[in-house]
Amino acid sequence: MASNGFGFTPRDDDDDDDRRKDDNPFSIFGFGAPSGGGSLGDMLNQFGQMLSGVGSTMNNSDGGAVNYQLAEKIALQEIGSPAQPSPAQSQAVEEAVRLADVWMDGVTDLPSSGAQVVAWSPKDWLHGTLDSWKRFVTPVAERMNEAQLESLPEQAREMVGPMLTMMNQMSGMNSGMQLGSSLGELAGQVISGCDMGLPVAPKNTVALLPQRIISIAKEVGCERRDLMIYVAAREAARQRLFTHVPWLTEQLVSSVEEYARGLVIDTSHIEDAARELNLESGEPTDIQDAIGKLQSMDLSPRISSRNAGATTRLETLLALVEGWVDHVVGETLGERIPSTPLITEAFTRRRATGGSADKAMERIVGITISAPKIEAAANLWQRATTAVGGQRRDAVWDHPDFLPDADDLDHPAAFIDRLLDDADGDDFDPIAEINALEEELARKAEEEKQQQDSTDSTDDGDTGDDNADGDDKS
Repeated sequence: MASNGFGFTPRDDDDDDDRRKDDNPFSIFGFGAPSGGGSLGDMLNQFGQMLSGVGSTMNNSDGGAVNYQLAEKIALQEIGSPAQPSPAQSQAVEEAVRLADVWMDGVTDLPSSGAQVVAWSPKDWLHGTLDSWKRFVTPVAERMNEAQLESLPEQAREMVGPMLTMMNQMSGMNSGMQLGSSLGELAGQVISGCDMGLPVAPKNTVALLPQRIISIAKEVGCERRDLMIYVAAREAARQRLFTHVPWLTEQLVSSVEEYARGLVIDTSHIEDAARELNLESGEPTDIQDAIGKLQSMDLSPRISSRNAGATTRLETLLALVEGWVDHVVGETLGERIPSTPLITEAFTRRRATGGSADKAMERIVGITISAPKIEAAANLWQRATTAVGGQRRDAVWDHPDFLPDADDLDHPAAFIDRLLDDADGDDFDPIAEINALEEELARKAEEEKQQQDSTDSTDDGDTGDDNADGDDKS
């Protein structure tokens, strides 16, 4: 049986050949192919199912960079018809979240989010998170369309001009199909609303997928109740952050937007390869040789962003969120649930085998980032707790300027020293200092504006006097 990071696959696949998994384009999250089949017939059948109803969906498209209506349709086909959580499962979710929240109050000063607690099916997860995914996907897709057009020679751009609307529509459909397949795949793997630390669940909602949690408890090797509480604690901790640190989600989204603004497509290597081919002679041997060279070349466009710093910020934020969750959940459950270390190890394996934010961002959003250094971030938060306590540790989330940066994850000592220096001055209020500075800057800007307005008014008056003098002399 192929492993998904928990040693479990949701598909009916008893083949334990790792090579097959490596060759599978759907194994990006560490799972088997949709429908379990890998034959050409199965693939064509699935493709036909995906295209069913595309005509009406295309006609109803809003003309954006991604046809989200088509994406949702394909995702639902991928998900199938899973059962809704039973009343007993919904009650188990509510009790697990309530218990985890009560225990967590003694570990962090960030209060409970007070969110509604819901039990979701994979379909619920798709419907509940799609709007948030759009915020991440749209800026990248729009800029990719622009970059593709910019990469064309001037003459080619003039030729496609009359067909641009149709090409954009086809591009939106293609993006919608890819997104729908990826979201449908991910919907069968997630275990909570903001799984992997991505803030995609609706605000004020703690959502767990109990059927998925129950199905993997045996492979983890723990009691179902223990795993339910562990997942509930992780999701409750994330919601404390996303609810009480209002700028956090916007920082994640703005990092994606900044990355997208700098996207460029380089096709120079394709042009160089074409020039090297000998096709002018028309000889069959030359053509065959050229085809052989083409088959061995990587002719995919090279995509990069001029705003590389945005990916570093994104990686760091994701690491800090999940690292904080790791640390707080460990402190909350470590002495209460003996299987906590075992479950934590299973989640670490899951990240290593594809169940991680970087893979989700790559597959769904189209951004390639390095794996967030979650273990390093958890270690930093642990050291901060030991050095200055939980209250001062959590005060770091008061403002983005207080957060550790990428260098601090690799070398946390300097960050800990800064916390200790701040702790020496009990009367020092960093937020008040920042607010005072912002008010001072705003006051100076207003004074400069008033002074400039006064100068402009004086200049206008001088001009009028000069004209009047000129009229008198005449």
